[in-house]
Amino acid sequence: MNVVCLVGRLTADPELRQTPNGTNVCSFSVAVNRAFANANGERQADFINCVAWRQTAEFITRYFRKGQNIGLNGTIQTRTYQDKDTGKNRTAFEVVINNAYFVESKGTSQSSFSNGGFNNYQETSKPAGIPASFSTGELDDFSSIASDDGDLPF
Repeated sequence: MNVVCLVGRLTADPELRQTPNGTNVCSFSVAVNRAFANANGERQADFINCVAWRQTAEFITRYFRKGQNIGLNGTIQTRTYQDKDTGKNRTAFEVVINNAYFVESKGTSQSSFSNGGFNNYQETSKPAGIPASFSTGELDDFSSIASDDGDLPF
């Protein structure tokens, strides 16, 4: 199973581009804190390359900016290419985004980034008039599924 869930901060403003066929695409990276601290007690971040397509790309470029927390899920994709300088084959890893989510309010985003942190992952309310998330999937609403402890087989 190939499933990725990330919560992190955008390292730059996402930019919407189009393929020659007119398909929207957006490439960006997200700084994601590691769950543990190093020997000095400092937290390190990993910088994850991501790509979003079509409506998801439009959603991300419209509502997210550098430094904002973003919730993402998708799949890992690998591709190979030839390095222009050395001619050697290289492998690139990136997360293909299926869903993007707000994880903090706009006001929280501005203040927590300016205070230096890639470390505020508290879910808060979404900005007014903006959808809480966007998904390209067909079935994202599981509210019709009954959840009663008596229904569980264990």
